[in-house]
Amino acid sequence: MRPYKVILSGGGTGGHIYPAIAIAREIQKRYPDTEFLFVGAKDRMEMEKVPQAGFDIEGLWISGIQRSLSPENLKFPLKLLSSLTKSNQILKRFQPDVVIGTGGFASGPLLKKATSRKIPALIQEQNSYAGITNKLLSKSVQKICVAYDAMDRFFPKEKIIKTGNPVRKDLLTIANKREEALSTYQLSSDKKVILIIGGSLGARAINELVSKQLDFFAKHHIQVLWQTGKLYYEQYKHLASEDVKVMAYINQMDLAYAAADIIISRAGAGSVSELCIVGKATVFIPSPNVAEDHQTKNALAITSENAAVLIRQSELDQKFQTELESLIQDKERRDALGATIKTLALPDATKHIVDEVEKLLPNRV
Repeated sequence: MRPYKVILSGGGTGGHIYPAIAIAREIQKRYPDTEFLFVGAKDRMEMEKVPQAGFDIEGLWISGIQRSLSPENLKFPLKLLSSLTKSNQILKRFQPDVVIGTGGFASGPLLKKATSRKIPALIQEQNSYAGITNKLLSKSVQKICVAYDAMDRFFPKEKIIKTGNPVRKDLLTIANKREEALSTYQLSSDKKVILIIGGSLGARAINELVSKQLDFFAKHHIQVLWQTGKLYYEQYKHLASEDVKVMAYINQMDLAYAAADIIISRAGAGSVSELCIVGKATVFIPSPNVAEDHQTKNALAITSENAAVLIRQSELDQKFQTELESLIQDKERRDALGATIKTLALPDATKHIVDEVEKLLPNRV
């Protein structure tokens, strides 16, 4: 029997890359001889993260249109044409049985060309508000895996399967890891822990906020696990202390989640899905600088169920200390938020997505 061939395309941020890697690993578990090729955008983080995960990747010369007036936008038609041409060459050479798109700059040209060649295709939309690329692709792909209800606002209803977003498997066992987590990060069991995550690159507004609130945390005997993101680490590393652990990037997220009593996070789709599984009291501070303000919409999908706290970036000065003080002092409220957000979790998302991919694969001969 010949091996299956699968192309996965997505990137730009960890929220598009890690789901693609998780899907590939689940396919690999079921069909170990499968040949994989990832297609990403040149000079983006997928060109580093995908090979680290053990998969081959090719890069397209593609980027999004800047919302501000920028000379870079003048290159977009040329980049799109180049990417469509290279996508066609990749498909002709690799001849995949199925193509999977997880969002990001590169998935548009690749899936557009794949569907025009009648190659079965599936997209995985992580957000509660669909991006323009996936809305356009939805007309020609066979299946659309989503993480939220009411996505027929954006996609043909008959193609939608609610699966959830792929998440790290190690998050399913964090309840047993608190002692290990406290030991790993040299934290005391006598003080509460706040985990602050602003995405893999970091979030300027959240970092500025935390740097101004260290006295507030100290006053309430709080320990801080602070992921600044690699862009901001040098700026804030001098603020590290016995109770404030400053890190560019947290590699053992399961232990960070296990240590936390309260989590402060952006509201990217991957983070929201992980935090539902983690089941801890969460404060979302969505980035206002993303397409269609989708992070705020992701957060609202959770807070509308009374499962988390939402503080808009513009409201941080007025609301942050009041909301945090309430969570620090009210264990009952923390526990209620953690229990409610956990009811929204879809822990078997990766398996369900690959179940749908399998339906698109040809019979092996």
